[in-house]
Amino acid sequence: MQPSIKIINGQLITPHRIITGGSLLIAGGKIAQVSEAEITSRADIVIDAAGKYVSPGFIDMHVHGGGGADFMDGTTDAFLTIAQTHARYGTTAMAPTTLTAEKEDLLHTLDIYKQAALKNEQGAQFIGMHIEGPYFDMEQRGAQDPRYIRHPDEKEYKEIVTCSDGCIARWSAAPELPGALDFGRYLRANNILPAIAHTNAVYEDVVKAVENGYTLATHFYSSMSGVMRRNAFRYAGVIESVYLIDEIDAEIIADGVHLPAPLLKLICKVKGTDRTALITDAMRAAGMPPGESILGAKDHGLKVIVEDGVAKLPDRSAFAGSVATADRLVRTMITLAEVSLPEAVKMMTYVPARIMQLGHRKGLLAAGMDADVVVFDEGIKVEQVIVGGRMIL
Repeated sequence: MQPSIKIINGQLITPHRIITGGSLLIAGGKIAQVSEAEITSRADIVIDAAGKYVSPGFIDMHVHGGGGADFMDGTTDAFLTIAQTHARYGTTAMAPTTLTAEKEDLLHTLDIYKQAALKNEQGAQFIGMHIEGPYFDMEQRGAQDPRYIRHPDEKEYKEIVTCSDGCIARWSAAPELPGALDFGRYLRANNILPAIAHTNAVYEDVVKAVENGYTLATHFYSSMSGVMRRNAFRYAGVIESVYLIDEIDAEIIADGVHLPAPLLKLICKVKGTDRTALITDAMRAAGMPPGESILGAKDHGLKVIVEDGVAKLPDRSAFAGSVATADRLVRTMITLAEVSLPEAVKMMTYVPARIMQLGHRKGLLAAGMDADVVVFDEGIKVEQVIVGGRMIL
């Protein structure tokens, strides 16, 4: 049986305010009580936050790797290493994410996910796989391997979903491709979130996509169309469509590199913090020193170089992935986007929980919610991490 935990003298962060001098009681893996004063109930473990911030655990709904490992490495050790690495920076829940690959590699990764989930006791909890690709627009592939990019294949994706045993939570694809609308409807019918990604769609395509289940924009701005000309006429791209269509949520790589301060501010001003989630989109070099690394599987992935706080293609012609951790995202939103601490935390907790259909048990400090809690200082330096009532850090 897990020990009960009481956190006292904290500044508790909710989506709307900060409770100064608050306390929190955890029992049986759940938050049992939240109070504006010190809770008098006894607990096995008492943590004195000493005026530091107490937040819901960070939820990273798009992450590829960290700690020198990638989910496409195809081993349980890689999964556990990534979960433990990101937990040290405040992530208590994550959606392990694939890269564009052959069907066999995706099936193997899903099998490993199921095995790793049973062993994951010291890292961020897995909340379902995110399949990124392979149904993308070639021109907007970014760092995705062009060898594996293809149109939606009904036989293929139905086999993958069937073999997944319900462990796929979301799937990113380009909605303008032939068969992509049927694909979106199929995903929704199987309780999988379709997301718009690596796409050259125009507004009219995006409207149809929303009508067929696509309600999330994957790494907003990255590898997606903006306003364009076709036969001399201007068309709104996916970027403008996400701003215009309220039903679409956006996720952003808020590392301060993929999106500079003006764009972060624009997103918050137009799309709003209630419809925008923060993601790391981190590859294996997250939590590692700068230098050479590999995007994707270790044995046949893409060589990249990590510098300036981001992964780049070897010729430095494009970014090849983020090396951010969740604490950095929150810090960036405060310092560059100039949002308040409660809003930045909300974008890393409450909003992704809602998008991933976990809002009934994650993303808030409230009685009955999962005991996923982070304690950090004014610089967002993480000092305590609790996942499901277990002390991880």
